[in-house]
Amino acid sequence: MRLITPSLEYIHGYRDAIKRGWFPDGTADGAARTLSQIESAPESFLKRFDDPQGEAEPVRLPDGSFAPRVGWFGKWMWDGEFSGRIALRWPLEGTQLPDVFLGHIAYEVVPWKQKRGYATEALAEFLPEARKRGFHFVEIVTSADNLASQLVIMANGGVFVERFQKLPVNGGGEAFRYRIDL
Repeated sequence: MRLITPSLEYIHGYRDAIKRGWFPDGTADGAARTLSQIESAPESFLKRFDDPQGEAEPVRLPDGSFAPRVGWFGKWMWDGEFSGRIALRWPLEGTQLPDVFLGHIAYEVVPWKQKRGYATEALAEFLPEARKRGFHFVEIVTSADNLASQLVIMANGGVFVERFQKLPVNGGGEAFRYRIDL
């Protein structure tokens, strides 16, 4: 597995993962919208993976509402086909991310590629990107019941910070916040 920059060369893998049943925003409607965007304007779609000024369309939250973009930079996990994604996000003003964004780094492995160590490897490879962008630490949030993600974070030096309740716009539920010093 390696991290790649999203590009036209690899967009077929992203599209194929959606067609295989992976939903980038967690919903079938969102998957259909994404496929439509890829088919109608692939270059525009790819720009969202490197958006340091948060200029792309607002972010659709799990509850269907929208939030303004933050600065964002992402890579895709690739092992010959699309395997997942990882992204770094930051506030456009001040130092605190808006509450609707859970942590600086988010990652996801497609279901049929899980339990191969890809998330652990991707996070390890991605942390220097955060350091290069001036971060001294990153926070990563995971659901309290997501032991696999907790192990990924701890394998990369994550230290438990707090247990908290996610906002309803994020689906609610108990979550853990970790911090990785860079």
